Amino acid sequence: MPAGLLETLYTVIYTLAHIVAVLVFVLLNVAYLTLYERKVIAHMQVRVGPMRAGWHGILQPIADGIKLFLKEDIIPAKASKAVFILSPIICLVPALISFVVVPFGGKSEFLSNLLGREVNFYLADLNIGILYILAISSMGVYGIVMAGWASNSKYSLLGGLRSAAQMISYEIAMGLSIITVLMISQSLSLVDIINSQSKLWNVVFIPVGTIAFFIYFVAGVAETNRVPFDLPEAETELVAGFHTEYSGMKFAYFFLAEYANMLVVSAMAATLFFGGWSGPFLHPVIWFLIKVYAFIFIFLWLRATLPRYRYDQLMRLGWKFFLPLALVNVLATGLMLLWVK
Repeated sequence: MPAGLLETLYTVIYTLAHIVAVLVFVLLNVAYLTLYERKVIAHMQVRVGPMRAGWHGILQPIADGIKLFLKEDIIPAKASKAVFILSPIICLVPALISFVVVPFGGKSEFLSNLLGREVNFYLADLNIGILYILAISSMGVYGIVMAGWASNSKYSLLGGLRSAAQMISYEIAMGLSIITVLMISQSLSLVDIINSQSKLWNVVFIPVGTIAFFIYFVAGVAETNRVPFDLPEAETELVAGFHTEYSGMKFAYFFLAEYANMLVVSAMAATLFFGGWSGPFLHPVIWFLIKVYAFIFIFLWLRATLPRYRYDQLMRLGWKFFLPLALVNVLATGLMLLWVK
């Protein structure tokens, strides 16, 4: 076999193995986040949570997955079938492909020496990594709106429209909060942002960084439709919101997308504001996962603690508080950088 063809084949196999490893890792994390949430909230409410499927419920996500695979898949008679089927996929796929640029760790010396080529704990280091994340994550709203419309149900339609308004409102504030980090790091690459924070430990210790993190995280909670901003799924008003008419695995896809988006938001919070994989003594990947799961714990803590906002309160908070605060913070960051120079 020619050397060039052999090298191409090796590169393709290496890339596919890398993609499969990240995909399996993310899907396992997403599945077990359901158990993590149920256990955390149960203990906060002085319960034990799932206990029957395996030791302390460790096999519960697998049991849930088998149950959902075997449940009858019902499509309403007057639904737009093609759009109805496509909507859960449009929600899930952008959440998964966002992990292409998520840097779980830096270069692995051991694997690089073993394979004779540089091995990194990320699939790609795009020079526009942040723009890629923002562009891909914003596509999820199309799946939610399509699901609400295709179901031919007024409850689902209202849930979809609510979600569209909510996600667009908070995406603006989130984008402006990220601009603060980009101005400080002078790069759109997630790897460069982490490396730039090694000099400062992390961005969040700078006052403008603290404000930017606060805006980013609250906007991230709203983006993922989590409590106290779970208005698209307000069961007291809309039955279950945009996914009311879904069952079986299509129903599961929406929740897989929600948990995958929680992982993305938490991974970006760790990367942009807390130095990503940086940390002493432990392996970089372990440091990254500790930070990510700390943020996920806050998501769960909020669900066990806070009541749901009214819709007018939600929109007022986004447009009249977070948007002006984010704009002022960007201006303050620019003035700070001019003063430092």
